[in-house]
Order: sequence, then structure tokens, then C-alpha cells
Amino acid sequence: MTVFVYAIGFKDHPLRLDDLDGVGPSPARLRTVTAGPLCAVVSDAPGELPLGERDIDAHRRVQQRLMADGTIIPVRFGHTAPDDEAVRLALEERADDYADRLGRLEGCVEYRLEASQDEEMLMREILSESEAARRLDDRIRAGTADPDVAPRLGELVTAETRARQEALASGVVEALRPFAREIDSAQPDGTDFLSVAFLVDEEHDELFLATELSLAHQMGEGFDFRLDGPLPAYTFS
Repeated sequence: MTVFVYAIGFKDHPLRLDDLDGVGPSPARLRTVTAGPLCAVVSDAPGELPLGERDIDAHRRVQQRLMADGTIIPVRFGHTAPDDEAVRLALEERADDYADRLGRLEGCVEYRLEASQDEEMLMREILSESEAARRLDDRIRAGTADPDVAPRLGELVTAETRARQEALASGVVEALRPFAREIDSAQPDGTDFLSVAFLVDEEHDELFLATELSLAHQMGEGFDFRLDGPLPAYTFS
């Protein structure tokens, strides 16, 4: 029977899962597979695909319950194994790796921060502070610009935007770096200039949150900071 895998931890980890269900249209019963000092939380995988929002929520609830009681390696939604024996074999073969990762994640949670700046605000800043951009924009508005002026202004604005956003992102990350055990930056989507995950231990959790809130207030209107967490440490597992 194919099994759905939720998380890996040490076998002495508290397992308060009796009131939770697994994934599937007929919610599957959660159980554990153990090997040596390790265990995996699994359930029978549903035969009907694709899985939906209810299943994603069930997966998240299991991991959050486990995370509340200690360190786990969260397994990404949708990961399956052929059967319990395959899970047990994986735990045995990768026992040292899993134990090392559990040690690295001990006492930590993940926070994900994304940020964007209002595009009109950014454009005003560029035209106010870049003499070259302002001259080109004035020529376009006056109707005296050659056909190549608009593309030149576009290229200049693109370069200025990239430089400014890279500087903003670097400043935010460096301000939060002292409170994170590890940091992982990703390519931002859409108009975001920042997309980064922080692995934060419990000793620095309050300082991290207070500093992020202070940064958002300092940067003020026109900036949108979106912090998600605490989360299982997907990025760092």
C-alpha cells in the first residue's frame, strides 16, 4: 500500500495525533514507522488524485502539531513511498543524515519574508534623484523627444530599479541576519524586491520579530512587508 509521508523525527518525539486525520477523501489514520532512533509519521495514501485544499490543510496541521512538541524534518506535501518497508529502509540508510539535520534544526522555526515597493512611489524617487532620468522624462513630456528617448528612459529606469531594490533587499537581510541561524534567498516574484527564508532559533525569535516589525515601520507607506511563520523548516530541511 502506497504511503503518504508527513515528517521525520526521533522516535521519542511526542505524538499527540489522535485527534488529527491524514490526507484523502476518507481521512486516513496516522501512524508511525520506526527504524533505530528515528521515526516517520505516515498514513495510507489516497487512491484518488489530485489532492485538494483539505489535504494540504491536513498535512499542515499534522506538521504544526509535531513542531509544537519538538524538532522534526517536515516532508513536502505530496511525498509518497511504496510502502512502510520502503520508509523504514530509507530511515535506516540515511540515519546519520537525518540525525544531523534534526540536530541542525533543533529549536528552530522558519519565517518567510516577502516585500514590495509601490511602483509609482519608486518611479517618483528615480525621477527625483536621477538627473539623467529626469531630463529624458522632461523631453518626452514636452513632446521634443527623439524616438529613441523612451527606450533609453526605460532602460535607465530598469537599471535604477534593479540597483535600488537590490540595495533595499540587502539592507533588510543584513538587519535580520544577527537573529537567524541560516538564511536562504530566492528570486522574488512579480513586483517584490525581496523573497527570503530565515531559520530562527527560539532564543532569537522575539528579537527577529521585533526587528522585522521595526523595519517595516521605518520604511513606511509605500512598502508592503509580508511575513509568514512560524513554519516547519521546509527550506532548510
